[in-house]
Amino acid sequence: MQFSIKHLDPATARTDCLVVGVHADGKLSAAAEQVDRATGGLLRKLAKQGDLKGTVKQALVIHQPAGLKAARLVLAGLGSAERALSTTEANRVLVSVANALKGMPLTDAVVLLDDLAVDGVSEAWRVREAIKTIDELTYRFDQFKSKTGKGKSTKAGKAPQLAAVTLGLAGRQPHAAEKRAVAEAEAICLGRRLTRDLGNLPPNVCHPSYLAQRAQQLGRETKKLKVTVLDEKQIRAMGMGAFASVAQGSDQPGKLIAMEYKGGKAGDKPYVFVGKGITFDTGGISIKPGAGMDEMKYDMCGAATVFGVMRAVVALKLPVNVVGVIAAAENMPGSNASRPGDIVTTLSGQTVEILNTDAEGRLVLCDTLTWVGKYKPKTVIDIATLTGACVVALGNQAHGLYSNNNALGDALVKAGQEGNDRAWPMPLWEEYQEQLDSPFADMANIGGPRAGSVTAACFLARFTRDYTWAHLDIAGTAWHSHAPYKGATGRPVSLLVQYLLDASGH
Repeated sequence: MQFSIKHLDPATARTDCLVVGVHADGKLSAAAEQVDRATGGLLRKLAKQGDLKGTVKQALVIHQPAGLKAARLVLAGLGSAERALSTTEANRVLVSVANALKGMPLTDAVVLLDDLAVDGVSEAWRVREAIKTIDELTYRFDQFKSKTGKGKSTKAGKAPQLAAVTLGLAGRQPHAAEKRAVAEAEAICLGRRLTRDLGNLPPNVCHPSYLAQRAQQLGRETKKLKVTVLDEKQIRAMGMGAFASVAQGSDQPGKLIAMEYKGGKAGDKPYVFVGKGITFDTGGISIKPGAGMDEMKYDMCGAATVFGVMRAVVALKLPVNVVGVIAAAENMPGSNASRPGDIVTTLSGQTVEILNTDAEGRLVLCDTLTWVGKYKPKTVIDIATLTGACVVALGNQAHGLYSNNNALGDALVKAGQEGNDRAWPMPLWEEYQEQLDSPFADMANIGGPRAGSVTAACFLARFTRDYTWAHLDIAGTAWHSHAPYKGATGRPVSLLVQYLLDASGH
């Protein structure tokens, strides 16, 4: 989808749909006044009749509005004119607008932003969030639906799809920061769509070899990425015993994938992102219950996030060095699968007793986190659908955030707030480490039922002592389980791209 921002006259804008904000209590903004005059007082009439309330979340659709060049008019409620909206209220307005656009056969739309006053944020924030929200809610994943459906042929043409949105300003020209915000938001949306597409793919298509092929394809398309793929034989030969123990139960070979982007100076330390890429998680020998197991295709959403971040970085041409690394494996209960009680030696030399084969994400990650130390990283951030315990703790709103460095943790919290993709700091205290004690190895791969997300992060922390590191547990935020929004969310691409924008001074 293409986005742009410019000054325009709402009364003469030619578009499939014009969106104008209207305040509660019949109060019309300057832009709404222009529309009201052009339509012969339509807005005041609707308000008087009680049809137009102007409340937050209302989006009233008017077809073929007389006096306008637009084919449709959407009147979006902005609440009271006496105060600015909170960011939460602003997002509700944008969601109602996006849902209205999604429900109509459109190819283009104009959304007026003049009167979307939001407390405590910049004008650029409004632009970014408008674009991201419209793009998020108009996203479709229908590549596996047949054209005929149920074996019946059809002559019906394909429904129009929204392809271009203009953010309009009736009262002024856009500022430079707003124009830059359009480019930033488009890059984030480009990355987020890739992340969602990968997450939504069925596991018989999206396996470790497929992810390796997509990384190589991305490298060819952008010509800005150096892509390296290590196979399972090389993984084992390097001494990645934990990683190999997960991959060995499947006929699909594990892959370690690295994508290097060099936008900074030659000597600049890179920002490294590590994604958990379990393309399907049965739980292994510690097999999961059957109900809802189809959603275990989303266990590679950390890897999908890394793809999305790298795609956005290339689009933005950020002046930093970035490395995206993916630990890809399929966790299956094959005849060669690891068993509870097995002990493996990690790349770091530390040994792990596997008490539960369904705690496999930390096993592929621990070796990968050791391996990325070779890059002499500025920071390392791993992204993983790691624990159901994080969903219990934080629900589906916030990512669980763990870090061994307060400055990095604070930067990620700030980026999440700015990018409307929030993370919440969690404890990484030494007292939790004793739950990982094993009588037979250096550590166990689970710490018991208490504080499961915390002990999983504590496990990873044992492999990240040599550099600045953060862990994002996205088990509750990477996908929606229920209609109408079932599917991958694309989070936390927005948070991580914003972190890089902040770090690079953009």
